[in-house]
Amino acid sequence: MEAASRDAAQAGPLLDGFLLRGRATPTPRQLREVGVRADSLREVTAVEFLRAMAEGSYDVVVLSLVGGGVQAMLHGLARVWEHRARRPVVVTGYVGVVYEKLADGLLLRHGADLVLANSRQDADRFRVVYEGVGADASAVTEVALPFLGGAPYDGEHDPTAQQGRRPYTVVFAAQPSVPDSRKDRTYLLNRLVQHARRHPEREVLLKLRSRPGEHTTHIEELPYQKLVQRLDPPANFRLVYGNMGEVLDRTDLLVTVSSTAALESLHRRIPTVVLTDLGIRESLGNHHFVGSGCLASWDQLDAGHRPVPDEEWVSRQGVAADGSYDSAFDAARKRIAGLLDRPGGLPPLTPYYTPVTAPGYLPGILARHHLGPDGTPLPGAPAADKDPGPVRQIVRRAARGAYRHGVQRVAPVIRRMGEL
Repeated sequence: MEAASRDAAQAGPLLDGFLLRGRATPTPRQLREVGVRADSLREVTAVEFLRAMAEGSYDVVVLSLVGGGVQAMLHGLARVWEHRARRPVVVTGYVGVVYEKLADGLLLRHGADLVLANSRQDADRFRVVYEGVGADASAVTEVALPFLGGAPYDGEHDPTAQQGRRPYTVVFAAQPSVPDSRKDRTYLLNRLVQHARRHPEREVLLKLRSRPGEHTTHIEELPYQKLVQRLDPPANFRLVYGNMGEVLDRTDLLVTVSSTAALESLHRRIPTVVLTDLGIRESLGNHHFVGSGCLASWDQLDAGHRPVPDEEWVSRQGVAADGSYDSAFDAARKRIAGLLDRPGGLPPLTPYYTPVTAPGYLPGILARHHLGPDGTPLPGAPAADKDPGPVRQIVRRAARGAYRHGVQRVAPVIRRMGEL
């Protein structure tokens, strides 16, 4: 979560970052990858964040959370700001391909002043959902994926052409939760290793989002780092981490099941493949790429096939044909500026979900963040330490490690035992 305030003495806005404490709290490495440098950064509970929002003076609040977290914070913010003459502009949205839980995720984000959609297609879908349930759809604002960029692809590299040229590089962009079974993950890993053996002149990279012990918003029970230990990959096969854009700088072929990395790759005009080996299924997310021209199998790739993307489909995904994004966020900036200058301030936050519209759903979402049905903190709700001591920090890290060990080691074993 982020909150920005304007300061006349500064060249730009001041940015305060708040990390919501939980299983997926970013590590320092993950924060460095984002590339955004906050003027202040601290880890907080939901109650502590709401207290900071009640006491602080901010112009814009960006809720960068999963849907349930956004909904809880919207209700909490509505409560702490209910008597304010003026309140900040609240922004949320998605970063990446929206291929699952469309209605659920959108309605959990309803109530923000801006719900950012990364493409024309997403903006149209978002409005249909909101209007279909009778909710205000005016917050939907079309922008673009914020991480598209980088130099356009300049063609395949021939490792024999001259000394010092890099080899032809194939990158498989892994995802933490797709596919989710050991069988399917092992299959994909084996095909990638087989490709590396079949093409020793190529560099074959497995791009991973998280190092061991880290988590993203999706829990990864079967990390590829663990599965690859059982194989004997060739020397031209490597695991890589880090910024996706830097990996794409040396990519000649991007392969994935349904990762948003496919759109980054298409933006640069890098040959891009969305795999069909495990079927084209909603649970995999590759159904999102129907009509893209990028669907293919490993057998087709090994035989030399290279998909040609459909330009109309690519354009609807917000991947501009000319690669220009200079004006992609103008509408959002203009809308925020207009809301900030609105005479009399902004109306109260009014999420679609209320104790009346969702009495069997909303209270559980709020309770997970220690908030009551009216958005106020529950008795005994934890508050963040302003300056946790070294012992508490060690205990906290150990608890997170134990949780992640349970997810990645213990839970799969118990699941397999249950299948005996």
